[in-house]
Amino acid sequence: MDRFREMESFIAVVEAGSFVGAADLLRVTKAAVSRGVMELEARLGARLLQRTTRRLSLTEAGRAYYGRCKQILAEVEEADSAVGVVTGHPVGRLRINAPFSFGILHLAPLWGPFMERYPDVELEVTLADRMVDVVEEGFDVIVRISRLEDSSLVYRRLASTRILACASPEYLARNGSPASVEDLARHPVIAYTYAAQGDQWRFSTPDGEREVLTRPRMRTNNGDTCRAVALAHQGIVLQPDFLVSDDIAAGRLVEVLPDCRGPEIGIFAVYPSRKHLSVKVRALVDFLVDAFAAPRGWGRAGAV
Repeated sequence: MDRFREMESFIAVVEAGSFVGAADLLRVTKAAVSRGVMELEARLGARLLQRTTRRLSLTEAGRAYYGRCKQILAEVEEADSAVGVVTGHPVGRLRINAPFSFGILHLAPLWGPFMERYPDVELEVTLADRMVDVVEEGFDVIVRISRLEDSSLVYRRLASTRILACASPEYLARNGSPASVEDLARHPVIAYTYAAQGDQWRFSTPDGEREVLTRPRMRTNNGDTCRAVALAHQGIVLQPDFLVSDDIAAGRLVEVLPDCRGPEIGIFAVYPSRKHLSVKVRALVDFLVDAFAAPRGWGRAGAV
């Protein structure tokens, strides 16, 4: 294994916290990662990682080597980007993060066409619903669905999504449909853990802004799980139209309180800085903006 791959394996183990996690990150086998780290330690004649049954930790030599490796790999990335700047052609690795459901439904179909257009760009796409720090976690671009109250972020709007309250027809037949926002307090809901509003659901109604403290029967950090439980007739969910619009069109779910609008939220491509923006990042952001330029009739089948 060459030195570059050994360093990549070592850094991945440190950042993932395990050999299994590093293998997932690098899309190789656990054995390949283990071999890379062992060969690196043998070549250096020093132990870099302290291994126990419960955790991995860096030795003093490992901490020093980790810092230098990060610098070296960052310089390699900069060198790749410099080629792109000179030639005007995107080159190198792009680290991208996006929310799970949106990433699967509406971004996954775009990666193939992007790679076809830019064959010298390598993509590393991770999905996570938690709030990701684009700078601290070393991403080139993240797709974020939020109000982006942090003015220090640099971003471009891709689209927007409306948050809908909905439930299955069977659930509503058994439990009745809420007649007002306040009625939601007596219905079980399937709550999305990362929702900005928490259990306090807010709506714009013909009579002004209304909010209600809901009673979650279940909490989950994934929108598709919320949707699946609603389809199993277990309560009301508050989810984006890009996730539930096909179910509503097919009658599998029914929007409750259709005259009361949930919040409209932007979908953004976020990146660290406009200054020295690399050719590959600019190419990706422009590609995403173009892909979402047409008005969206959100649906699971017509993802792009």
